[in-house]
Amino acid sequence: MAKPLGPTGEFFRRRDEWRKHPMLSNQLRHATPGLGIALVAFGIYLVGEQVYDKLYKPHPPTSSSSH
Repeated sequence: MAKPLGPTGEFFRRRDEWRKHPMLSNQLRHATPGLGIALVAFGIYLVGEQVYDKLYKPHPPTSSSSH
């Protein structure tokens, strides 16, 4: 078991309890639900677009001299 904190340790433990309050932890994560999934989906879209552009590159116009 842990050793007893004593009056000073107990005082500081109570003073620091607010830091572990659920309202103060993970604020950004709770404020932006789904942001991580959206960023991953957008990254996959960007990679897919690059692959598509490389595979289906527009062909340069052919110069036919029919004059």
